[in-house]
Amino acid sequence: MMKSQILSLLRQRGDFISGQELCEYFGVSRTAVWKAVGQLKKEGFCIEAVQNRGYRLVQEKEVFCRHELESRMDTRWAGHPVSFYDVLDSTNLRAKLDAEKGAPHGALVVADMQTQGRGRRGRGWNSPAGTNLYFTLILKPDFAPEKASMLTLVMAMAVSQGIMDVCQVRVGIKWPNDIVVDGKKVCGMLTELSVQQEYIQHVVIGVGINVGLQNFPSEIAETAVCLEQVCGRQVPRASLAVRIMQTFETYYETFLETQDFSRLKEPYDRLLVNCGKQVRVLDPKGEYTGISKGIDTLGELLVELPDGSVRAVYAGEVSVRGIYGYV
Repeated sequence: MMKSQILSLLRQRGDFISGQELCEYFGVSRTAVWKAVGQLKKEGFCIEAVQNRGYRLVQEKEVFCRHELESRMDTRWAGHPVSFYDVLDSTNLRAKLDAEKGAPHGALVVADMQTQGRGRRGRGWNSPAGTNLYFTLILKPDFAPEKASMLTLVMAMAVSQGIMDVCQVRVGIKWPNDIVVDGKKVCGMLTELSVQQEYIQHVVIGVGINVGLQNFPSEIAETAVCLEQVCGRQVPRASLAVRIMQTFETYYETFLETQDFSRLKEPYDRLLVNCGKQVRVLDPKGEYTGISKGIDTLGELLVELPDGSVRAVYAGEVSVRGIYGYV
């Protein structure tokens, strides 16, 4: 933790901090500070050390690691603590294990690469190293299990706002939780729930965001896009993760006030890319088309049918597409 705090202090100061000041702040020896700074340098941080002046953080390239995330995470509970892995089978799988072992509400699991990334219905999720943002947030809410599905929509709003704040690009949501830019998918999510005796043990929300330039697999090449492609510059993954945690914390607490979408419906509908447009609902019981009217207070999509009646669509195994394509 000291290394993360050193980074945070150096970033806040923007100038040199003497070794003595750091010693007094942490109550440790100069040797301990020197070792911590040396370890940060080995991890890739550019820290300048000048005799009689101290240490200064020189911002060059982003270093994506636990200490970078911790040093920026100024939320109260979302994103605390951070568990970071260079390679992991799946952040969701790890998060579920951690939750069962007592990881707290708000714990965050982040990986630079996944070997078994998953999307909806067991589909694989391409997860190369050094390119994208993969994380899973652990939640331990105290409400009925049937309300948990709405948390995916809360995360969709948080991711959308986080991307817009960091990348300055217009982002939308394809109901219920696909994040799209220019009609192409930039992010997917997978929410999983553990329930025992009608009580939520934990909820894990996994998020995969296409950040860096990459060659997508042929099956998704026409519908996928990355953030660097649309904003024309490198996107700092740690800053993006922190901003998403900040916005999620705000939206989640608003959600808790009513335990539904009463106070989030309007901002969600403003992000909904197919609101007011014709959509095709791919229901296993039979496909049908209608006009998307936004969501109700339970997060269900309201679809107006040709006869004027309105049907509420529950996410589950149902997919919604545009009439002429993905969106």
